[in-house]
Amino acid sequence: MKRRLLPVVVFLSILTGLIAASHAYLYHRLVASPAWGPPWDRLGLGLFVGLALLAPATMVGARLTGRPASVWLAGLGYGWLGVLLMLLTALGVAETLRPALVTAWGEPATSQNLALAVLGLVGLATVWGVYRALGPPRVVRVPVVLPRLPPEATGFSLVQLSDVHIGPMLGRGFLERVVAAVNALDADAVVITGDLVDGSVERLREHVAPLADLRARHGVFFVTGNHEYYSGAPEWVAALEALGVTVLRNQHVPLGPIDLAGVDDFNAFGEGHGRDLEAALRGRDPGRPVVLLAHQPRQVVEAATHGVDLQLSGHTHGGQIFPWNFFVRLQQPYVAGLVDHEGTQLYTSRGTGYWGPPLRVAAPAEITLVELRSTS
Repeated sequence: MKRRLLPVVVFLSILTGLIAASHAYLYHRLVASPAWGPPWDRLGLGLFVGLALLAPATMVGARLTGRPASVWLAGLGYGWLGVLLMLLTALGVAETLRPALVTAWGEPATSQNLALAVLGLVGLATVWGVYRALGPPRVVRVPVVLPRLPPEATGFSLVQLSDVHIGPMLGRGFLERVVAAVNALDADAVVITGDLVDGSVERLREHVAPLADLRARHGVFFVTGNHEYYSGAPEWVAALEALGVTVLRNQHVPLGPIDLAGVDDFNAFGEGHGRDLEAALRGRDPGRPVVLLAHQPRQVVEAATHGVDLQLSGHTHGGQIFPWNFFVRLQQPYVAGLVDHEGTQLYTSRGTGYWGPPLRVAAPAEITLVELRSTS
Protein backbone atom coordinates (compact mmCIF):
# COMPACT_ATOMS: atom_id res chain seq x y z
CA MET A 1 0.00 0.00 0.00
CA LYS A 2 2.82 2.41 0.91
CA ARG A 3 4.59 1.68 -2.39
CA ARG A 4 1.42 2.49 -4.34
CA LEU A 5 0.96 5.77 -2.51
CA LEU A 6 4.57 6.90 -2.93
CA PRO A 7 4.27 7.98 -6.63
CA VAL A 8 1.07 9.86 -5.81
CA VAL A 9 2.71 11.64 -2.89
CA VAL A 10 5.75 12.54 -5.02
CA PHE A 11 3.55 13.86 -7.84
CA LEU A 12 1.40 15.94 -5.50
CA SER A 13 4.49 17.30 -3.77
CA ILE A 14 6.02 18.39 -7.08
CA LEU A 15 2.72 19.88 -8.24
CA THR A 16 2.29 21.79 -4.98
CA GLY A 17 5.82 23.11 -5.24
CA LEU A 18 5.32 24.28 -8.82
CA ILE A 19 2.05 26.02 -7.97
CA ALA A 20 3.60 27.75 -4.97
CA ALA A 21 6.72 28.81 -6.89
CA SER A 22 4.69 30.12 -9.84
CA HIS A 23 2.48 32.28 -7.65
CA ALA A 24 5.44 33.52 -5.62
CA TYR A 25 7.12 34.60 -8.86
CA LEU A 26 3.97 36.38 -10.04
CA TYR A 27 3.72 38.22 -6.73
CA HIS A 28 7.37 39.21 -6.93
CA ARG A 29 7.21 40.56 -10.49
CA LEU A 30 3.71 42.05 -10.50
CA VAL A 31 3.47 43.40 -6.94
CA ALA A 32 6.73 43.42 -4.96
CA SER A 33 9.25 44.57 -7.60
CA PRO A 34 7.05 47.39 -8.94
CA ALA A 35 6.75 48.66 -5.34
CA TRP A 36 3.18 49.89 -5.74
CA GLY A 37 3.00 50.55 -2.01
CA PRO A 38 0.03 50.16 0.34
CA PRO A 39 -2.63 48.92 0.09
CA TRP A 40 -1.64 47.16 -3.15
CA ASP A 41 1.14 45.10 -1.60
CA ARG A 42 -1.17 43.45 0.93
CA LEU A 43 -4.02 43.10 -1.55
CA GLY A 44 -1.65 41.51 -4.05
CA LEU A 45 -0.29 39.08 -1.48
CA GLY A 46 -3.79 38.01 -0.47
CA LEU A 47 -4.86 37.69 -4.10
CA PHE A 48 -1.99 35.43 -5.13
CA VAL A 49 -2.28 33.26 -2.01
CA GLY A 50 -5.97 32.80 -2.81
CA LEU A 51 -5.26 32.01 -6.46
CA ALA A 52 -2.62 29.47 -5.45
CA LEU A 53 -5.27 27.67 -3.40
CA LEU A 54 -7.84 27.85 -6.20
CA ALA A 55 -6.29 25.09 -8.35
CA PRO A 56 -6.42 22.30 -5.71
CA ALA A 57 -9.82 23.54 -4.55
CA THR A 58 -11.09 23.18 -8.12
CA MET A 59 -9.76 19.65 -8.55
CA VAL A 60 -11.51 18.50 -5.37
CA GLY A 61 -14.59 20.71 -5.34
CA ALA A 62 -15.64 20.18 -8.95
CA ARG A 63 -16.14 16.49 -8.16
CA LEU A 64 -18.03 17.07 -4.91
CA THR A 65 -20.46 19.85 -5.78
CA GLY A 66 -23.58 19.77 -7.93
CA ARG A 67 -23.36 20.67 -11.61
CA PRO A 68 -24.19 24.42 -11.48
CA ALA A 69 -21.67 24.98 -8.68
CA SER A 70 -19.08 22.70 -10.28
CA VAL A 71 -19.31 24.59 -13.59
CA TRP A 72 -18.55 27.90 -11.89
CA LEU A 73 -15.77 26.41 -9.77
CA ALA A 74 -14.21 24.64 -12.76
CA GLY A 75 -14.48 27.79 -14.85
CA LEU A 76 -12.68 29.89 -12.25
CA GLY A 77 -10.05 27.31 -11.36
CA TYR A 78 -9.17 26.02 -14.80
CA GLY A 79 -9.53 29.50 -16.26
CA TRP A 80 -6.95 30.84 -13.84
CA LEU A 81 -4.54 28.04 -14.81
CA GLY A 82 -4.78 29.24 -18.41
CA VAL A 83 -4.20 32.86 -17.40
CA LEU A 84 -1.29 31.71 -15.21
CA LEU A 85 0.36 30.05 -18.20
CA MET A 86 0.03 33.21 -20.29
CA LEU A 87 1.32 35.42 -17.46
CA LEU A 88 4.38 33.23 -16.96
CA THR A 89 5.06 33.25 -20.70
CA ALA A 90 4.71 37.03 -20.98
CA LEU A 91 6.88 37.60 -17.92
CA GLY A 92 9.50 35.25 -19.35
CA VAL A 93 9.68 37.42 -22.46
CA ALA A 94 9.78 40.55 -20.29
CA GLU A 95 12.80 39.18 -18.41
CA THR A 96 14.83 39.30 -21.63
CA LEU A 97 14.03 43.01 -22.00
CA ARG A 98 14.54 43.95 -18.37
CA PRO A 99 18.35 44.61 -18.35
CA ALA A 100 18.19 47.11 -21.21
CA LEU A 101 15.10 48.83 -19.80
CA VAL A 102 16.59 49.13 -16.32
CA THR A 103 19.55 50.98 -17.85
CA ALA A 104 17.17 53.38 -19.61
CA TRP A 105 14.44 53.81 -17.00
CA GLY A 106 15.84 52.62 -13.69
CA GLU A 107 13.76 51.05 -10.92
CA PRO A 108 10.96 50.79 -9.95
CA ALA A 109 9.84 52.37 -13.24
CA THR A 110 11.00 49.37 -15.29
CA SER A 111 9.18 46.86 -13.09
CA GLN A 112 6.05 49.01 -13.07
CA ASN A 113 5.97 49.47 -16.85
CA LEU A 114 6.65 45.79 -17.54
CA ALA A 115 3.99 44.71 -15.03
CA LEU A 116 1.40 46.99 -16.62
CA ALA A 117 2.33 45.82 -20.12
CA VAL A 118 2.11 42.14 -19.14
CA LEU A 119 -1.20 42.59 -17.32
CA GLY A 120 -2.67 44.54 -20.23
CA LEU A 121 -1.55 42.08 -22.88
CA VAL A 122 -2.66 39.00 -20.94
CA GLY A 123 -5.93 40.71 -20.01
CA LEU A 124 -6.77 41.30 -23.68
CA ALA A 125 -5.75 37.74 -24.58
CA THR A 126 -7.96 36.38 -21.79
CA VAL A 127 -11.04 38.29 -22.93
CA TRP A 128 -10.48 37.16 -26.52
CA GLY A 129 -9.76 33.58 -25.42
CA VAL A 130 -12.94 33.31 -23.35
CA TYR A 131 -14.99 34.71 -26.24
CA ARG A 132 -13.52 32.15 -28.67
CA ALA A 133 -13.99 29.27 -26.23
CA LEU A 134 -17.58 30.02 -25.19
CA GLY A 135 -18.78 31.19 -28.60
CA PRO A 136 -20.03 28.89 -31.36
CA PRO A 137 -17.38 26.76 -33.11
CA ARG A 138 -16.66 28.04 -36.60
CA VAL A 139 -17.31 25.82 -39.63
CA VAL A 140 -14.04 25.05 -41.43
CA ARG A 141 -14.33 23.70 -44.99
CA VAL A 142 -11.44 21.45 -45.97
CA PRO A 143 -11.27 20.21 -49.58
CA VAL A 144 -9.19 17.02 -49.84
CA VAL A 145 -8.13 15.48 -53.16
CA LEU A 146 -8.04 11.67 -53.12
CA PRO A 147 -6.44 10.22 -56.28
CA ARG A 148 -8.36 6.96 -55.95
CA LEU A 149 -11.76 8.62 -55.54
CA PRO A 150 -14.04 8.07 -58.58
CA PRO A 151 -14.86 11.33 -60.42
CA GLU A 152 -18.58 10.85 -59.82
CA ALA A 153 -17.93 10.80 -56.05
CA THR A 154 -16.49 14.33 -55.95
CA GLY A 155 -18.35 16.28 -53.29
CA PHE A 156 -18.78 13.37 -50.87
CA SER A 157 -18.64 15.08 -47.48
CA LEU A 158 -17.76 14.18 -43.91
CA VAL A 159 -18.43 16.44 -40.94
CA GLN A 160 -15.78 15.92 -38.28
CA LEU A 161 -16.30 16.66 -34.60
CA SER A 162 -13.43 16.13 -32.21
CA ASP A 163 -12.55 16.84 -28.60
CA VAL A 164 -16.00 18.09 -27.65
CA HIS A 165 -15.25 17.33 -23.98
CA ILE A 166 -18.76 17.22 -22.57
CA GLY A 167 -18.18 17.23 -18.82
CA PRO A 168 -17.53 19.67 -15.98
CA MET A 169 -17.77 22.77 -18.20
CA LEU A 170 -19.68 21.95 -21.37
CA GLY A 171 -23.07 20.27 -21.22
CA ARG A 172 -26.28 19.51 -23.07
CA GLY A 173 -26.92 23.06 -24.26
CA PHE A 174 -23.55 23.29 -26.00
CA LEU A 175 -24.01 19.91 -27.67
CA GLU A 176 -27.50 20.85 -28.88
CA ARG A 177 -26.06 23.89 -30.64
CA VAL A 178 -23.30 21.78 -32.19
CA VAL A 179 -25.81 19.19 -33.44
CA ALA A 180 -27.95 21.92 -35.03
CA ALA A 181 -24.90 23.36 -36.81
CA VAL A 182 -23.85 19.92 -38.06
CA ASN A 183 -27.30 19.03 -39.37
CA ALA A 184 -27.42 22.32 -41.29
CA LEU A 185 -24.37 21.16 -43.30
CA ASP A 186 -26.31 18.18 -44.74
CA ALA A 187 -23.24 15.92 -44.87
CA ASP A 188 -22.97 12.38 -46.17
CA ALA A 189 -21.57 11.21 -42.82
CA VAL A 190 -20.65 12.55 -39.40
CA VAL A 191 -17.47 11.34 -37.71
CA ILE A 192 -16.39 11.97 -34.12
CA THR A 193 -12.67 11.45 -33.57
CA GLY A 194 -12.57 10.91 -29.81
CA ASP A 195 -12.54 12.80 -26.52
CA LEU A 196 -16.28 13.34 -26.64
CA VAL A 197 -16.67 13.18 -22.86
CA ASP A 198 -14.96 13.88 -19.56
CA GLY A 199 -16.90 11.87 -17.01
CA SER A 200 -18.89 8.71 -16.49
CA VAL A 201 -22.00 7.60 -18.37
CA GLU A 202 -23.94 7.91 -15.12
CA ARG A 203 -23.07 11.61 -14.78
CA LEU A 204 -23.27 12.64 -18.43
CA ARG A 205 -25.93 10.45 -20.06
CA GLU A 206 -28.42 13.33 -20.18
CA HIS A 207 -25.86 15.72 -21.61
CA VAL A 208 -24.88 13.53 -24.59
CA ALA A 209 -28.49 12.64 -25.47
CA PRO A 210 -28.61 15.24 -28.32
CA LEU A 211 -26.26 13.00 -30.32
CA ALA A 212 -29.34 10.96 -31.19
CA ASP A 213 -30.54 13.93 -33.25
CA LEU A 214 -27.50 13.99 -35.57
CA ARG A 215 -28.51 13.43 -39.18
CA ALA A 216 -26.37 12.26 -42.11
CA ARG A 217 -27.12 10.12 -45.16
CA HIS A 218 -24.68 7.37 -44.20
CA GLY A 219 -24.80 7.69 -40.43
CA VAL A 220 -22.71 8.83 -37.47
CA PHE A 221 -19.40 7.19 -36.53
CA PHE A 222 -17.11 7.40 -33.52
CA VAL A 223 -13.67 6.28 -32.36
CA THR A 224 -12.34 6.46 -28.83
CA GLY A 225 -9.93 9.09 -27.56
CA ASN A 226 -7.77 8.95 -24.47
CA HIS A 227 -10.40 10.70 -22.34
CA GLU A 228 -12.94 7.94 -23.00
CA TYR A 229 -10.54 5.58 -21.25
CA TYR A 230 -10.38 7.87 -18.24
CA SER A 231 -14.19 7.89 -18.16
CA GLY A 232 -15.09 4.22 -18.67
CA ALA A 233 -14.64 3.34 -22.34
CA PRO A 234 -16.70 0.09 -22.38
CA GLU A 235 -19.68 1.87 -20.84
CA TRP A 236 -19.38 4.77 -23.26
CA VAL A 237 -19.17 2.47 -26.28
CA ALA A 238 -22.46 0.87 -25.23
CA ALA A 239 -24.09 4.23 -24.44
CA LEU A 240 -23.17 5.74 -27.81
CA GLU A 241 -24.36 2.71 -29.73
CA ALA A 242 -27.69 3.04 -27.89
CA LEU A 243 -27.91 6.58 -29.30
CA GLY A 244 -27.49 5.30 -32.85
CA VAL A 245 -23.77 6.08 -33.16
CA THR A 246 -21.63 3.42 -34.84
CA VAL A 247 -18.43 2.89 -32.85
CA LEU A 248 -15.56 1.70 -35.04
CA ARG A 249 -13.19 -0.37 -32.94
CA ASN A 250 -10.40 -1.61 -35.19
CA GLN A 251 -12.80 -2.22 -38.06
CA HIS A 252 -14.02 -0.66 -41.29
CA VAL A 253 -17.32 -0.20 -43.08
CA PRO A 254 -18.07 0.58 -46.75
CA LEU A 255 -19.44 4.11 -46.98
CA GLY A 256 -20.59 5.07 -50.45
CA PRO A 257 -17.45 5.53 -52.59
CA ILE A 258 -15.00 5.08 -49.69
CA ASP A 259 -14.15 2.70 -46.89
CA LEU A 260 -14.32 4.27 -43.43
CA ALA A 261 -12.00 2.67 -40.88
CA GLY A 262 -11.52 3.41 -37.21
CA VAL A 263 -9.06 2.34 -34.52
CA ASP A 264 -8.91 2.63 -30.75
CA ASP A 265 -6.89 5.46 -29.27
CA PHE A 266 -3.09 5.29 -29.30
CA ASN A 267 -3.13 5.02 -25.48
CA ALA A 268 -6.14 2.71 -25.17
CA PHE A 269 -6.07 0.38 -22.19
CA GLY A 270 -8.25 -2.31 -20.65
CA GLU A 271 -9.17 -5.84 -21.63
CA GLY A 272 -10.14 -6.09 -25.30
CA HIS A 273 -9.02 -2.53 -26.06
CA GLY A 274 -6.00 -1.35 -28.03
CA ARG A 275 -5.31 -0.04 -31.52
CA ASP A 276 -4.99 -2.59 -34.33
CA LEU A 277 -4.78 -1.00 -37.75
CA GLU A 278 -4.21 -4.29 -39.55
CA ALA A 279 -7.48 -5.63 -38.15
CA ALA A 280 -9.24 -2.40 -39.09
CA LEU A 281 -8.21 -2.72 -42.74
CA ARG A 282 -8.42 -6.49 -43.08
CA GLY A 283 -10.69 -7.81 -45.84
CA ARG A 284 -11.41 -4.55 -47.62
CA ASP A 285 -11.05 -3.89 -51.35
CA PRO A 286 -7.57 -2.31 -51.73
CA GLY A 287 -8.72 -0.46 -54.84
CA ARG A 288 -11.13 1.72 -52.87
CA PRO A 289 -9.96 4.86 -51.04
CA VAL A 290 -9.92 4.52 -47.27
CA VAL A 291 -10.44 7.24 -44.68
CA LEU A 292 -9.14 6.39 -41.21
CA LEU A 293 -10.47 7.80 -37.94
CA ALA A 294 -7.69 7.85 -35.33
CA HIS A 295 -7.74 10.18 -32.34
CA GLN A 296 -4.06 11.13 -32.22
CA PRO A 297 -2.12 12.60 -35.17
CA ARG A 298 0.93 10.43 -34.43
CA GLN A 299 -1.06 7.41 -35.56
CA VAL A 300 -0.48 8.64 -39.13
CA VAL A 301 3.02 7.15 -39.03
CA GLU A 302 1.53 3.65 -39.03
CA ALA A 303 -1.30 4.65 -41.35
CA ALA A 304 1.18 5.72 -44.03
CA THR A 305 2.77 2.27 -44.04
CA HIS A 306 -0.65 0.73 -44.76
CA GLY A 307 -1.58 2.96 -47.69
CA VAL A 308 -4.31 4.93 -45.94
CA ASP A 309 -5.53 7.78 -48.16
CA LEU A 310 -6.71 10.18 -45.45
CA GLN A 311 -6.57 10.18 -41.66
CA LEU A 312 -8.82 12.39 -39.53
CA SER A 313 -7.57 13.15 -36.03
CA GLY A 314 -7.90 15.57 -33.12
CA HIS A 315 -6.37 15.41 -29.63
CA THR A 316 -4.14 18.51 -29.90
CA HIS A 317 -6.82 21.24 -29.72
CA GLY A 318 -4.46 23.14 -32.01
CA GLY A 319 -2.56 23.98 -28.83
CA GLN A 320 -5.69 25.73 -27.43
CA ILE A 321 -3.68 28.36 -25.50
CA PHE A 322 -0.54 30.04 -26.79
CA PRO A 323 2.23 28.96 -26.24
CA TRP A 324 0.97 25.43 -25.53
CA ASN A 325 1.03 24.70 -29.27
CA PHE A 326 4.82 24.54 -29.07
CA PHE A 327 4.72 21.95 -26.27
CA VAL A 328 2.21 19.80 -28.19
CA ARG A 329 4.88 19.29 -30.86
CA LEU A 330 6.97 17.39 -28.33
CA GLN A 331 4.35 14.61 -28.39
CA GLN A 332 2.64 14.91 -31.75
CA PRO A 333 4.21 15.34 -35.21
CA TYR A 334 1.43 17.71 -36.31
CA VAL A 335 -0.71 20.18 -34.36
CA ALA A 336 -3.46 21.34 -36.73
CA GLY A 337 -4.58 21.50 -40.34
CA LEU A 338 -4.03 19.42 -43.47
CA VAL A 339 -0.63 17.88 -44.19
CA ASP A 340 0.81 15.09 -46.31
CA HIS A 341 2.77 12.44 -44.42
CA GLU A 342 4.61 10.11 -46.76
CA GLY A 343 1.65 9.84 -49.12
CA THR A 344 -1.08 9.75 -46.47
CA GLN A 345 -3.02 12.97 -45.97
CA LEU A 346 -3.78 13.93 -42.39
CA TYR A 347 -6.25 16.49 -41.13
CA THR A 348 -5.93 17.41 -37.46
CA SER A 349 -8.91 19.26 -36.00
CA ARG A 350 -8.40 22.06 -33.48
CA GLY A 351 -11.32 20.58 -31.56
CA THR A 352 -14.98 21.47 -31.17
CA GLY A 353 -14.99 22.16 -27.43
CA TYR A 354 -12.17 22.77 -25.01
CA TRP A 355 -10.48 21.04 -22.10
CA GLY A 356 -9.40 22.63 -18.85
CA PRO A 357 -9.22 26.43 -19.12
CA PRO A 358 -12.25 27.95 -20.92
CA LEU A 359 -9.84 29.78 -23.20
CA ARG A 360 -8.84 29.50 -26.84
CA VAL A 361 -6.01 31.80 -27.87
CA ALA A 362 -4.76 31.44 -31.47
CA ALA A 363 -6.59 28.11 -31.79
CA PRO A 364 -10.32 28.63 -32.54
CA ALA A 365 -12.78 25.77 -32.04
CA GLU A 366 -14.13 24.18 -35.18
CA ILE A 367 -16.69 21.96 -36.84
CA THR A 368 -14.88 20.55 -39.86
CA LEU A 369 -16.56 19.90 -43.21
CA VAL A 370 -14.26 17.61 -45.20
CA GLU A 371 -15.14 17.69 -48.91
CA LEU A 372 -13.58 14.85 -50.91
CA ARG A 373 -12.55 15.49 -54.51
CA SER A 374 -11.24 13.35 -57.34
CA THR A 375 -8.17 14.26 -59.39
CA SER A 376 -10.24 13.91 -62.59
